[in-house]
Amino acid sequence: MTVPPNKPKATLWDTVKAVGWSFFGVRKNSAYQEDLGKLNPLHIIAVAFAAVIVFVVGLVLLVRFVVAP
Repeated sequence: MTVPPNKPKATLWDTVKAVGWSFFGVRKNSAYQEDLGKLNPLHIIAVAFAAVIVFVVGLVLLVRFVVAP
């Protein structure tokens, strides 16, 4: 029986970059495949949720600034 090699752990920055590229909608297939092997799905969900909150709050603040008398 062979022992599977340890998967390299992704850093928080790796997760943030992957989520950022997903928001932008552009990603190389090779980078996507690499991320599949090392990113934790729970970390991706947490970072994506935080990014959505920051995005929505940023839009609300921008609209309030533009519409303010």
